[in-house]
Amino acid sequence: MPRLTPNPCLSLLILSASVFGAVDAVSPGGFVVERPTLICLGFEWRIAGDDNRDAIVEVSYRKTGDGSWKRGMPLFRLGGEKVFRKGLGLDYTAPEMFAGSILDLEPDTEYEARFEMRDPDGVRGQAVHTVKARTRGEPRAAQNARILHVYPPAWRGAKQEPAFTGLKEAYFGSGRGDWAVVGERKVRAGDVILVHAGLYKGDRFKYSETLGLDFDGTYVLTAKGTPERPIVIRAAGDGEVIFDGDGAHELFNVMAADYNIFEGLTIRNTDIAFQAGLKDVIGAKGLTVRNCRLEDVGIGVTTQYSGSQDFYIADNVMIGRDDRYRLLGWFNPGVYGGNRLKSYYAVKVYGAGHVVCHNYIAYFHDGIDVCTHGAPDAEEGHRATAIDFYNNDIHLMADDFIEADGGVHNIRVLRNRGVNAAQCGLSAQPIYGGPAYYIRNVLYHVPTGCGLKFNVKPAGLVLYHNTVIAEGLPGDLFSNAHFRNNLFLGIDAPGRAVFRFSNATSYSSYDYNGYRLNPKAKDQFLWKSPRQGLLRDYDLDRASPQPFYSLAALSAATGQEVHGVEVDYAVFEDLRAPDAEQPSAVYRARDLNFRLKPGGKAVDAGIRIPNVNDSYTGKAPDLGANELEQPEPAFGPRGKSLRPGE
Repeated sequence: MPRLTPNPCLSLLILSASVFGAVDAVSPGGFVVERPTLICLGFEWRIAGDDNRDAIVEVSYRKTGDGSWKRGMPLFRLGGEKVFRKGLGLDYTAPEMFAGSILDLEPDTEYEARFEMRDPDGVRGQAVHTVKARTRGEPRAAQNARILHVYPPAWRGAKQEPAFTGLKEAYFGSGRGDWAVVGERKVRAGDVILVHAGLYKGDRFKYSETLGLDFDGTYVLTAKGTPERPIVIRAAGDGEVIFDGDGAHELFNVMAADYNIFEGLTIRNTDIAFQAGLKDVIGAKGLTVRNCRLEDVGIGVTTQYSGSQDFYIADNVMIGRDDRYRLLGWFNPGVYGGNRLKSYYAVKVYGAGHVVCHNYIAYFHDGIDVCTHGAPDAEEGHRATAIDFYNNDIHLMADDFIEADGGVHNIRVLRNRGVNAAQCGLSAQPIYGGPAYYIRNVLYHVPTGCGLKFNVKPAGLVLYHNTVIAEGLPGDLFSNAHFRNNLFLGIDAPGRAVFRFSNATSYSSYDYNGYRLNPKAKDQFLWKSPRQGLLRDYDLDRASPQPFYSLAALSAATGQEVHGVEVDYAVFEDLRAPDAEQPSAVYRARDLNFRLKPGGKAVDAGIRIPNVNDSYTGKAPDLGANELEQPEPAFGPRGKSLRPGE
């Protein structure tokens, strides 16, 4: 990440504010272009002043060389929001700045982006930034790569040269037993290792076993490729390649291996398929896991190291060990029957530039997570920024579908589908300033009512065009949150409100959303917000919420949801609520229809949001994740998949 550019005016403005009080004029500071991903670009712009929070940054963008500019979402204003948890000693204040993303770009393409800061009170400094940035291309093998052929011990046919028995022999050399750590002939950057069909299962309890694995049964891979010349470990295409972990805790340890690509493999029978980083220790860069099948695993891919960068986890099938026939939560065994931790999560990442997309994930505790980590690291570039989770298909989680917990800036959760989560749907526990974008996600059957888990005072939440078939009942105060064009349709659980607005900041905003009232509840909406004239109040968690029986009553009292609407399941072509009396039931995505019904109350009821709903088809954008007359997103792996039951 580039260093922040110092600004003398910024330092002077900070000094003036400390001496003379509030400063309403804004002073721009350092501007940062974050690590690019395949379809998104993220930006940060530090400021001082703007104490009345009326500065804005307008965004426009275009492909380099194009004549016309497109509007982007304005950058997100953050600063002063507090994220804290007393028991852990966590106490973080979001810096004064703008941040934001341009979404759904073309991979491997250069763009120009223009940012114009405006403030009625004046801009002291450079008000316009124009930058060029290139999205990443999909990882690919180097041209003219050296090809190494790997065969299983049981192979009896002809072999192509150079030929090796087992992956370790090709990657490091043929050391076994006490010589297993001796590798004098290492793989080189740019090599492609073609793994031929068969079973690769070492006997980790046998001294000097055939595949050269040590007592722990782990492939500890440390060779470093580059973005242009990665090391590729790929199925040869002559049949299924199975790496069986024989019950080992870790099968592939790649914490010190940069730009290694794994393609087309089946990996099974291990607690951790890919260990790619430990907090405060070491972590990989540029790891790709693509078109693989991970089954009978406790964790799919994980890094919790803040310096990890640019993972690409795409088009995989990941199958955990949890119950396939009942939805069992861990938190409330009296309701769900209890659930031991058999599989933890499919993917967890920390650092910058990661992409997790088009995966099918089932039978874990969590689906896809940002590592909770704690307050952002002080080291430059070591924080959770520019992370994309999109078009994933998630089925049957014991806890949550997606957790952005620990994210800092420009966390993008786009177009994911989650069906059956025992505890919560989308989590922000917490976000350290934001923005964390949750856009066009579909959630169904979260029987606790916790469609959104916004705990530990998260700050910087943007929710646009989500369809949530569960109540929106965050459990804690949250800051600087903005909701537009969402649908929240709960189930008929006795006494349960539709939505709880737990605002620690007076500048959170809600409008153009649709809510289904619960006929079995007296109070439909619960509201907390700082009193008039106060920007923030973090003592509100001790106060009782103000109840409202209708959306009109909420709007009249708060000024929010002026254009919000009350809806019911008739807005869909054919969708019923989950059965409130069967919390452990399992629903299948293929049986659910989230398309809107023409002429329903959700059609044309939204508001235009640049770079989010530019392609709407009617008089105005529709509510929820799916626009009428537009194709539904493609969830899960592109091409042939191996999902259960298919």
